[in-house]
Amino acid sequence: MEENEMLPKEESVTGETATDAVESGAEPVSELDQLKADLQEQKEKFIRLYAEFDNFKRRTAKERIDLIQTAGREVIQSMLEVADDCDRAEKQIAKSDDVQHIKEGIQLVFSKLRTTLQSKGVKEMKTVGEDFNPDLHEAITEIPVNDEKMKGKVVDEVEKGYMLNDKIIRFSKVVVGK
Repeated sequence: MEENEMLPKEESVTGETATDAVESGAEPVSELDQLKADLQEQKEKFIRLYAEFDNFKRRTAKERIDLIQTAGREVIQSMLEVADDCDRAEKQIAKSDDVQHIKEGIQLVFSKLRTTLQSKGVKEMKTVGEDFNPDLHEAITEIPVNDEKMKGKVVDEVEKGYMLNDKIIRFSKVVVGK
């Protein structure tokens, strides 16, 4: 047996033995050089990944700003139709003396406004006769009531409250019985 066969062969990280590298004519790669090369490769991967993530953050921030700026566009466009109806009603009020027709026209405009808001997810909160709930109502004042059943309940609504897709966008301003 030869002396080389009796000694265990040292393998590099690449899987080549030191004797294989010598036999193939390539210089043997030291373990330290291999680790340095691997470290450099990992650094490059990290830098690319970091740059890709940074680009993703910038792109999503820009998309978010665009979305915020145009989010109300659809609602405003639908409200413009109601504004046009208000303009037409105003012209008719100036021309006509028939109070009944003017009232009907204004009621139609109000109805269209409510329908448009409902189609966009806006709902009026029901308050009068309900128990006072500080999560939904803002008490303006308390007034004495004769009926014991009305104590702690909403007696009057000063300003309506609204919800948008089941989230409160404006609290109801109410008068509470005591």
